[in-house]
Amino acid sequence: MNATESNLLDQVTIDEPWALVESFSTFKREHPDDVNRGMDEVVTRLKAHGVEVKVHEPELFLSLPGQARVEADGQTFRAKPPAFSADARAGFTGALVYIPGTTNMDEEDAFESQLEAGPEMEAKVRDKIVLTEGFASPAIISLMEACGAVGVIAINPGVDIHWGICTTIWGIPGAADLHRKPRIPAAAVNLESGKALIEMARAGKNATIYTEMEEGWFCSKLPEITIRGSEEPEKYVLLHGHLDSWDVGVGDNATGDATMLEVARVLWANRDKLRRSVKICWWPGHSTGRYAGSTWYSDTFALDLDENCVAQVNCDSPGCRWATEFIHVSVMSEAHDFLADVIREVAGKELQSERPHRAGDYSFNDIGLSSYLMLSSAMTDAHREELGYYAVGGCGMNIAWHTENDTLEIADKDILLRDIKVYLLAVFRNANASILPMDWRATAREFQTTIADYQQQAGDAFDLSACSVTAAALAGDLDSFYKDIDQGGVSEDTANTVIQELARILVPLNFNRSARFRHDPALTIPPLPALEEATKIAKRPADLQGFSRTELVRGQNHVIAGMRAAQKLIASAAGS
Repeated sequence: MNATESNLLDQVTIDEPWALVESFSTFKREHPDDVNRGMDEVVTRLKAHGVEVKVHEPELFLSLPGQARVEADGQTFRAKPPAFSADARAGFTGALVYIPGTTNMDEEDAFESQLEAGPEMEAKVRDKIVLTEGFASPAIISLMEACGAVGVIAINPGVDIHWGICTTIWGIPGAADLHRKPRIPAAAVNLESGKALIEMARAGKNATIYTEMEEGWFCSKLPEITIRGSEEPEKYVLLHGHLDSWDVGVGDNATGDATMLEVARVLWANRDKLRRSVKICWWPGHSTGRYAGSTWYSDTFALDLDENCVAQVNCDSPGCRWATEFIHVSVMSEAHDFLADVIREVAGKELQSERPHRAGDYSFNDIGLSSYLMLSSAMTDAHREELGYYAVGGCGMNIAWHTENDTLEIADKDILLRDIKVYLLAVFRNANASILPMDWRATAREFQTTIADYQQQAGDAFDLSACSVTAAALAGDLDSFYKDIDQGGVSEDTANTVIQELARILVPLNFNRSARFRHDPALTIPPLPALEEATKIAKRPADLQGFSRTELVRGQNHVIAGMRAAQKLIASAAGS
């Protein structure tokens, strides 16, 4: 860490961010009116420090859950409806069927479903209200609706019930997305209620789901600040996080809002030291619009992001109690070593990372932005197990996540101060790097590992050797490219242009099924998704393997073409 960076971190204080956390702990930020109130407070605090703010006011399509309950066999069970559940305030009655789901939650299960569609599942659930373990997630609701279920009751794994959202549509629906908007009611209940309902399902009982929903277009404030760099002001790092919450949402995401506020204050005071610019945005519509705010921004400023954004950094749930380690941290391969160095220097901790989920406000994969952080620090798995907690999607793994218990006690002043410094240094160092710190050699190695794994799963059913050869060639070209940079054989401008443009090719190749500037559904996307069929072909019946081979021929062409485009880009830097 150099003297400038050290001095920058010394300017961080906890007073201003903690004041925002305390304020946000006093009012809910679910309804757009309350979210806008929170946005106004952020703007007021920024302006008090002289920070210039632009406030956008997009119209966002949101779903606001109200009351819910489940009635069965003369009993009433408290429940919460996920956003975008169908409205069933008059009650919807159907026969219960129990489909065993996820009972041992881990990090993946907090976002996904382990159930699969098929004729057997359809025969079990058609025209039934499905009762299954897990969160009321898009994966569960969309799967059961596709199989003919008329309602879903999700059994949460503990005493509390977690709010959530059940649509697979990412952001504001386009006309072509509307068919995926859920048409069945859904509700979440706690474990005790779920056990009682399971017995009723086994006894052949009916249940009635009641859900009150408000759905429509809402004017939503979205503050954006631009802290201009002095050398390359058109280029920028985007730091962002959501301001709306479930209930008062202290750990998710008042602490994140406070982190961005303090980063903005310090960077604004030191803007003369920035090489590139930094943009910071607070999103509405995260919880009730499936990332509607960040998706609106991604769509509206897509061409500028494509041209000028060098990285996106998500700020969600920092500074929570017991979050001593940086584990299960989302980071793309090319950014891993950069982020690991930052965390080691600021916090003295080792980064344990994972591939970013199709979650959070990662609304920029389609454009092709290198990305790091979503959640930041978390409690250790051992501590979580000691407390009897299951995995959740935020709050440093405190199970207050997405409940009315996410109150002031979930935040920790000392941990928040540390995490603010991690975000500050990551953004500042990224903005000031003479050579952008994305190491595409790591991504090429990831590609090679993925292809080898897919080949092993496919066995003799399909040959991915052409893909493997191209990935090895790309890795070799990247080794030469970075060696040339180190030896001064490539100018800084050319190197940075290539590094940024590689993101536009390789990130969508690794994270997107759809074309660029189109948002995939909020469902799991595996590495190199065009090759995913390789994981299934060997298990297909013989009469279906021909279809799988066709899928993989096309997928392999897509991946090879993308890697060749990256190679051509690298070759263009030779001798520059």
